Amino acid sequence: MRLISWNVNGLRACVNKGFLDYFKEADADVFCLQETKLQDGQIQLELGEEYSQYWNYAQKKGYSGTAVFTKRKPLSVRYGMEEDEEPEGRIITLEFENHYIVTVYTPNAKRDLSRLDYRMEWEDRFLAYLRKLDEVKPVIACGDLNVAHREIDLKNWRGNRGNSGFTDEERGKMTTLLAAGFTDTFRHLYPDREDAYTWWSNMPKVRERNVGWRIDYFIASSRLAPSIVDAGIDAHVLGSDHCPIYLEIADE
Repeated sequence: MRLISWNVNGLRACVNKGFLDYFKEADADVFCLQETKLQDGQIQLELGEEYSQYWNYAQKKGYSGTAVFTKRKPLSVRYGMEEDEEPEGRIITLEFENHYIVTVYTPNAKRDLSRLDYRMEWEDRFLAYLRKLDEVKPVIACGDLNVAHREIDLKNWRGNRGNSGFTDEERGKMTTLLAAGFTDTFRHLYPDREDAYTWWSNMPKVRERNVGWRIDYFIASSRLAPSIVDAGIDAHVLGSDHCPIYLEIADE
């Protein structure tokens, strides 16, 4: 099974920059998006009859939002962690026979850290949600988690210590998540790989020089680790300030 996750930072703009070409080339079984920045009816994607489309729109226009396109028909689909409690459209959960797939766009703490307290509370709820799912069947959670976990996960870690996305608090929540029975699939295969990033700022020459952060992840229940075939980053793919990431996992 091949899965793709991509924060497209505005799907309509990304479509104008080659999204559909990459989508067709990737030929994923499940393709997850974050930060679609759409409302219902604002786009019509012709992805082929084999794909079912699921969308979670934020109430605020032009903000947040997630989507999942899947060849495999899910047993059930859930939007948000609790019924009607996720106005920012940040989570979609698909249930399959042997596992769950969750796409998530984690709240940003903001440059001035004004949303850090909310982020911490949200992280606790999200971990509790994943653990509850994991009690039923294994989980694969993917998306923009808005944190570089380790120093190896961003280029200029010294200068960014304490900044949004690299605070001790945010990194600590990721450590807690992984300690709760989940695995960072990329680091499982490539624990020491450097210069592997998924997001770059829009400042001049930053992406060309690969001065980036790895803040997009596939996190899986640790008991799925033996089934991981590959995990990687398609850093050459443009169209957003993030690039797509992928996970290949053996079918049960």
